[in-house]
Amino acid sequence: MDLARQMLLMLRESVSCRLWVAMDRWYLCKNFFAFLEANNFDWVTKAKRNTALFRKVIEPGTRRERFVPLTPVMLIREVFRNLTRQASSGLCSISIPDIYMKRPYTTVNKKGEQVTRQRFVPVAAVAAMRLKEDEHPETNSAETEGEDGPATYKGAYLLISNRHDVPEEALRTYVKRWRIEVFFRTAKQELAFEKCHSESEAHHHAHFELLFAAETLLAVALFELNKEKTSDEGCTHGEMVRGLFHTRCQIRVNSRKGCPRISIDCDTKVRQFSRLIELFWPEHYLMFLWVTPKPEIYLYLPRAA
Repeated sequence: MDLARQMLLMLRESVSCRLWVAMDRWYLCKNFFAFLEANNFDWVTKAKRNTALFRKVIEPGTRRERFVPLTPVMLIREVFRNLTRQASSGLCSISIPDIYMKRPYTTVNKKGEQVTRQRFVPVAAVAAMRLKEDEHPETNSAETEGEDGPATYKGAYLLISNRHDVPEEALRTYVKRWRIEVFFRTAKQELAFEKCHSESEAHHHAHFELLFAAETLLAVALFELNKEKTSDEGCTHGEMVRGLFHTRCQIRVNSRKGCPRISIDCDTKVRQFSRLIELFWPEHYLMFLWVTPKPEIYLYLPRAA
């Protein structure tokens, strides 16, 4: 949790706009929520079975506000029938209004002492089912058991967020979180994410940055290769790794009509990535000798046909 706070504060140093934090239920901590909101972050996560929620009701006679305790599963059961009446495939969701959570805050009592008290804070509560992550169930079943497991009822979950004014946006943000999970899974399995054995922090940062750049390149290459093909014809992420990064090449230096040239010869495996090379190969490289103050020597390498 301390590392998460540190990383978010480092991000806040370079970005001033309001940002979303989509997280799994391990980070469901009220003090962490207060930290996020204090630093201009919005948050969304899955509710646990033991998450304490309340519904605000107005007593008909006295018109006084009263907060009725509820469990996340009770809320899901309330709207489950309407939830299943939506489309038979794809994501479906229902926002539940007037839901609150108790949040601690620090104040000073009459004796001048700091005390911690509780107050009711409105939260967005969205019942959702057919999330993308349901297609890949958690392998560790022990994590889903007990009170810390996710609140679920017949495949439906309850998402909670501080943005009670825009529950639909909170849902869209949480759905994007699964792309990050997929990235880390492929990075560990196919891009040696955990294979940096250096003890230097700078080396680890360099390793991660190079890996993120490689994954970005792979994503573009995968899109260019598969956009006009069916799912059966397209390449998988692993095939792209083996093809793009294991392509053999030979570099030759020669001259033509007195003009120096550098040639890169690749094997036939690179043909399927020709579109990617066409997109990103520069028209020319600008090179000069750093050790020569004046005059500067430039070498233009035109793109081959």
